[in-house]
Amino acid sequence: MDTSVLVRYLTLDPPDQGARAQALIDGGSDLAIPVVALAETAYVLTRLYGLENAAAVDVLVALLGRTNLRPFEIQKGLAVEALLLSRPSGRVSFADALMWAAARGSGAGRVFTFDERFPAMEIERQLL
Repeated sequence: MDTSVLVRYLTLDPPDQGARAQALIDGGSDLAIPVVALAETAYVLTRLYGLENAAAVDVLVALLGRTNLRPFEIQKGLAVEALLLSRPSGRVSFADALMWAAARGSGAGRVFTFDERFPAMEIERQLL
C-alpha cells in the first residue's frame, strides 16, 4: 500500500478516494505498509494538512495498532518506537527515526551519517 492510500484513509480527502481507502483498510485483509510510506504520510500530514508532529505520530501509532496492518521492512514494535522518537521535540525526523528502526531491526550495529540528530539508541551513530 502506498502513501496516497494512507493519506486518503486518514484525511478522507477527497471523500470518494477516502471512502475507497477506508473500504480497503477497514475490510480486514492483511496489508503491508512500506516504511517509506510511513515517513511520507507523516510528512504530508504535517506539511500539507498542518498537523503538529505529536498529532501525526499519534495518528500513525494508532494506525499501526490495527491488527491487519504491518510495516514490511521493520517490525511493528520498532516502527512504533521510531515514530515515538519524533514525537517529543520534532528534532528527529520521521524518516531518520524509521531508518534508525530499520538499522536496529536488521542487526546493523552502525549507521554512517552527517546528521548529529540521527538517533543513536542501541546502535552506533558514526558521524562522518
